[in-house]
Amino acid sequence: MALPLSNLPIEVLREVRSRKWLVFLCFAVVSFSVLATGFVWPYKYRSEVLIFVDDQNIIGPLMEGTAVTTKISEQTSSAKQILSNRDVLTRIATDPGLYGSGSETLEPDVLESRIAQLRSDMDVRPRGGQYFGITYRSESPVKAFRVAQRLGQLFISESSARKRAESRNAYDFIDKQVKSYEGQLEEVEARLQAFLSENREGTEGEASQRMNSLKGQLELAELERSEVQARIRSLENQLETIDPTVRQGQSADVFQTRISRMEAQLDELRLRYLDSYPDIVILKEQIAELKKQREQALEQGYESETAGGERIVNPLYQEIRASISKAQANLGTIDTRINSIKQLIAEQEERMKRIQENKTQYADITRDLGVNTQIYNDLLKRREKARVSMHLDVEGQGLNYEIYESAQFPNAPYDMQFSTFAFAGLFLGVLAPFGAIAGILQIDPRVRARAQLEQSVGLPVLAEIPEVRTPYEKRRDRLVTITVIIFAALTVAAYAGISGATLMGVIDGGS
Repeated sequence: MALPLSNLPIEVLREVRSRKWLVFLCFAVVSFSVLATGFVWPYKYRSEVLIFVDDQNIIGPLMEGTAVTTKISEQTSSAKQILSNRDVLTRIATDPGLYGSGSETLEPDVLESRIAQLRSDMDVRPRGGQYFGITYRSESPVKAFRVAQRLGQLFISESSARKRAESRNAYDFIDKQVKSYEGQLEEVEARLQAFLSENREGTEGEASQRMNSLKGQLELAELERSEVQARIRSLENQLETIDPTVRQGQSADVFQTRISRMEAQLDELRLRYLDSYPDIVILKEQIAELKKQREQALEQGYESETAGGERIVNPLYQEIRASISKAQANLGTIDTRINSIKQLIAEQEERMKRIQENKTQYADITRDLGVNTQIYNDLLKRREKARVSMHLDVEGQGLNYEIYESAQFPNAPYDMQFSTFAFAGLFLGVLAPFGAIAGILQIDPRVRARAQLEQSVGLPVLAEIPEVRTPYEKRRDRLVTITVIIFAALTVAAYAGISGATLMGVIDGGS
């Protein structure tokens, strides 16, 4: 049956008055228990090294574009990575100056435990701007100070060593790549030289020019063959109209008759063709020849045909036959030349195919040569930059870490101190009895108030009998109260004396 909250303070005071010794005992036990806890509490001390990141020195602008200084985008994470390295922590865990003699020959499980403890008690936090702190926590202020100091020293040395190693590795890698591309360039140049010595087909422009020239010659030869064929046909037609033989002593009138007939034929051809037509040219030559023979006949005095002359071979017939033979021989020569030109064209087409194939292979070789040359030249520049960067890191330029504030010896724990336990002991000692009584009253089944009874039975309480004490009980209660107050004052005085002596260093306590 829970006690109503409105009656709780009165009932708590009533129980305190009735159980003074028990309240005093609870106060003393709780207070001194908290104070004793302050004596045995494992206080934590911490010491911090403040690191300054110097990435704005004068060498940066001077070497910009010539060298690449080592940069770290996250200084805090980099410091954690370096200080959490097993090798670094092993050097600290086996340091005789920190852990005494015999630290060099630790058992593996002891070494692992010490390394794990170092990792858990170490912390790296940013401190704004270009600063970050390396903190170490320990139950011993001396150990916290020495380990923090050692961590700062190891971080500076390890970061510098890593920068130098990184620059050296970068230079070695680029130098290896440069040598590799030198070999590739020599190989590609040898391939190009062998290709040029084995393929002498010429360029595509030369082949195209040669092909155009051969096609032009073929067109001219075919046109010339057409003209010769037309001349042969014309001569053969003329030969059909001429007698193979003639009588000696023919008069000039015979030549005039032929000339007239040919001139008529010439006039007929001129109506359809130009004077450059082959048949017209041949007729002109024949007419000129007949006129020449007629003049010779006139000079010899033949004015009329003599009867019964001897028949001889017609000179004109022979001349036309000779012209036909000559034209046919010329036609054969032209056919031979046309076939030769066609063969040359076929060979030139094969040459152009080879040139196209060689062009693809040549393009591959030159592309490889160009790409390798470009990469090689770029690597040469990068190698020189890496060389200068390596020297910068060796000389301590570029990005540097400096100990801006060294570790300080911790004079007091950073979390709970002994004074906290001392004040908390008195407060909890006073509060504990009242809290315990209030808790007991809430679970006590006895009826202590009218409202409590009315709520439980649902009926009103008409009257209640007050507590009555005799004069003897009052005197005895007053004596107990005075005695408890005296003992409480002595207890508080002892508590204050112990706490003060401890805080002033008279007694070796937690602080």
